[in-house]
Amino acid sequence: MEGRLVILEPLRREHEAGLRAAAADKRVWRFMAKSNPEEWLHETFAETEAGRRAPFTVFVGGQAVGSTSYMSLAPEHLRLEIGSTWMNPSAWGTGANAEAKYLLLRHAFETLGCRRVEFKTEARNERARAALAALPAQFEGIHRKHMLVRGGERRDSAWYAVVDDEWPQVKATLESRLRKARGRAVR
Repeated sequence: MEGRLVILEPLRREHEAGLRAAAADKRVWRFMAKSNPEEWLHETFAETEAGRRAPFTVFVGGQAVGSTSYMSLAPEHLRLEIGSTWMNPSAWGTGANAEAKYLLLRHAFETLGCRRVEFKTEARNERARAALAALPAQFEGIHRKHMLVRGGERRDSAWYAVVDDEWPQVKATLESRLRKARGRAVR
């Protein structure tokens, strides 16, 4: 999937070196379920091989800056999750995340025929929550003690979703934001 700012390619082994470099900043891992890129890569490839995840490498200007995935795949319910998204801080505030979400949402609704796309993030991750609200995805609540992350730490998860009835408005909002982003950063 290709946008004006980013290219999303299915994650492949040959992307590992670029992803490790992009993931070297410890700020990337503050709210991720895994505590470092090696754990993340191992789990991502295992889940991909098991058919539970479809990960993408995010490229900006030909350089890997992060990753995002289709996960919690439930084709029988026309539902999936966009998650395990991270980007190097150099890409924060550039519009790369907004465009990656736009490309993934458009593909999910217009090609895969999804009726629901879910997002979840650590409830304390204000940056991610603000980005999801700006899509706009609908906030659906906090699942308390939802997950154990980073070696056993309890995580409360904030849930958001976009459903097919909302997609036309979300699409228009994102397209407007991305048009305005030409020549300047967008959040």
